Amino acid sequence: MEIIISNSSEKPIYEQISTQIKSFIMNGSLSAGEALPSMRGLAKDLHISVITVQRAYEDLTRDGFIETVSGKGSFVASQNMDFIREEQLRIAEDHLQTAAEIGRAHGISYEQMTNILKLFYVE
Repeated sequence: MEIIISNSSEKPIYEQISTQIKSFIMNGSLSAGEALPSMRGLAKDLHISVITVQRAYEDLTRDGFIETVSGKGSFVASQNMDFIREEQLRIAEDHLQTAAEIGRAHGISYEQMTNILKLFYVE
């Protein structure tokens, strides 16, 4: 698992970490029960504060992506496929909303937008 953080991103570092770990879990790169790096280890690898990693892990725990066992570490939670699908749908909706706002703002017709989506979806 390679996490890449950007100091020039608008997203806070903890959010960049949690977003990337969520992606690894949802695309199957990390599977249920797999151990995550320790907070200290990940902080050292990324050259950031342990508190930043802790915040990312807390968000992942709250969202049901990981489970933390005292004295043992953090592990990928057993995921419900419906939950993963719902999370992916929410991400797609966010992107489609952005695309619709761009289309409306620049006079791109609904038909053109649906044709573009169909083109990308079929490929």
